[in-house]
Amino acid sequence: MNPACDRQNTLLSGQADQEVHSALSVCAVVVTYHPTTDMVQNLESVFAQTEGLAVVDNGSNSAALNELREASRSVGLHLIENSENLGIAEALNQGIRWARGEGYPWVILFDQDSRLTPHFVENMIATWQAHPQRDRVCSVHPTYFDPGAVGDPVRLRASDGGPITSMTSGALMPVWVFDKIGWFASDFFIDEVDAEYCYRIRSAGYIIADSKQAVLLHTTGHPERFKLLGFTCRPTQHSATRRYYMSRNRVVLYRKYFPIFPRFVLHSMHMALIETVKCFVADRDRVRKFRNFLLGTWDGLRGRMGKREGV
Repeated sequence: MNPACDRQNTLLSGQADQEVHSALSVCAVVVTYHPTTDMVQNLESVFAQTEGLAVVDNGSNSAALNELREASRSVGLHLIENSENLGIAEALNQGIRWARGEGYPWVILFDQDSRLTPHFVENMIATWQAHPQRDRVCSVHPTYFDPGAVGDPVRLRASDGGPITSMTSGALMPVWVFDKIGWFASDFFIDEVDAEYCYRIRSAGYIIADSKQAVLLHTTGHPERFKLLGFTCRPTQHSATRRYYMSRNRVVLYRKYFPIFPRFVLHSMHMALIETVKCFVADRDRVRKFRNFLLGTWDGLRGRMGKREGV
């Protein structure tokens, strides 16, 4: 029997105390969208720490695709090419389905610009193995280091000690969780996909853990220093398109999970309000971003989901 399939069947039967070795069982899934040459070259370092690598490209230009195809031949990764941008959620689902079909019991998910530190996957697996309730752990997240950030973001934690929500990039997940609670929400397209799935994990009674030893280098947006009335802030420069999806998906997320996690949702709303105010004060192209913010909020209230053209 294929060892990877055997381990998967063991996990699916609930026997989560089976020893899992990262070099034999973890498949990385990386979503790309017009990646730079440096990002494509970084894929080799991801593959070096895992047994398999699935790269899902969301409609990149021909130059980027040619580099990815060359990497597929030279590195041995599996490349899935989408003719258009299907969104981060659907792309992740495609990569995970491929990994599951190949018999991998674990997947680890990355954005194209995330960089692994030495022994990253090994440390992630060790965190899961050492967790006192590892049979309930559905997602392990790393410690994120953003060179452009000022201080660490406030992260609310549950009674089990794990974070309430965390970014998808760097998440180590057993494939059985997708059979239990479903796939990533494709109708979100992009933004809040990670938060929605974390809330879904917790609402189903499972646990999210994080690793202090595994560090992922990850930059959120493109923060720029801005001064106003003697105060300095570094708002994240998201595009006007992203502002639409952020506002729309937050409305949907808050309406769905406020009855279950009122305190955590209120905290998220507060942080989102601060971030949005910074955007309208310091971002470029503020008029278009404000328009998209209002449009996204309206679409969220009326339940219009999926990819939105013209934003």
